[in-house]
Amino acid sequence: MTEGKIWIDGSLVEWNQAKIHVLTHGLHYGTAVFEGIRCYQTDNGLAVFRLTDHIQRLMNSAKMYFMDIRYSKKELHDAIIDTINANKSEDCYIRPIAYYGYGKMGVNPLPNKVSIAIAVWKWDEYIRESEPQKGARLIVSSWMRIDGRSMPMNAKAAANYANSALARMEALKMGFDEAVMLNTAGKIIEASAENIFMVRDNVSITPPISSGALNGITRDSVLSILRHNRNPYEIRDISRDELYIADEVFLTGTASGIRGVGNIDNRIIGDGETGQVTKQIKGKFEAIIRGNDNIFSKKWLTYVN
Repeated sequence: MTEGKIWIDGSLVEWNQAKIHVLTHGLHYGTAVFEGIRCYQTDNGLAVFRLTDHIQRLMNSAKMYFMDIRYSKKELHDAIIDTINANKSEDCYIRPIAYYGYGKMGVNPLPNKVSIAIAVWKWDEYIRESEPQKGARLIVSSWMRIDGRSMPMNAKAAANYANSALARMEALKMGFDEAVMLNTAGKIIEASAENIFMVRDNVSITPPISSGALNGITRDSVLSILRHNRNPYEIRDISRDELYIADEVFLTGTASGIRGVGNIDNRIIGDGETGQVTKQIKGKFEAIIRGNDNIFSKKWLTYVN
């Protein structure tokens, strides 16, 4: 994509003019925090999914990195809506990012101004699948997930995703669609950019945030759906070998949505196709984001117009 507008520090600029200095601190040291947000077409027009929650998480991430955002949550909310409108968007992915900018070089970013940019683009397929009905093919990565003793894992920080990128590249180079990562205790924690659930005997199970997983917005949405429908679920540690014998496994994330898993480390999960529990949750989630749910749509959708 090379056309459209990007919001930077209070102004909308042309896509090709949205530039930063090569000595920007965030580029050299990973001192940036960001969000991934989705906007969907509904019968009542464009709607952003859980916008308030995403903005709050961005603020929380910034706080952990001593970033002075300089904009209120309301101002960021309005800037995101303005950017969507300026790009005449339909279904789109929204990327707000706050970063320590150009100024003093060196590990310490505190003397530098914090800048904020907001971009939107169409992002159709995040996890490649040659046979979607059979779900994604995963491999347990040889790269261990960093944990809270090294980095603040509750921050959605650019620096954390170097770890994720290594795992994702490893998986793709080996012919898989995505990587699963273990924490320092050897427990399943999440995929490179998604949270993970497994299903055993109709019970949906996901690792706790305290294990080092990101507090995913889509993960939280799935848990809310399970509670509302009175479906059994557990939040607990998952061992690697448990995944192999799960009835179903699925991933959740803003970019990927809800994605069934058919194979992990060349072991077929269930019958190798997207399972019934996964399909039910995915169907409910898609009804919500398209504005066709009387409870969650009203609570979670922010209409653009």
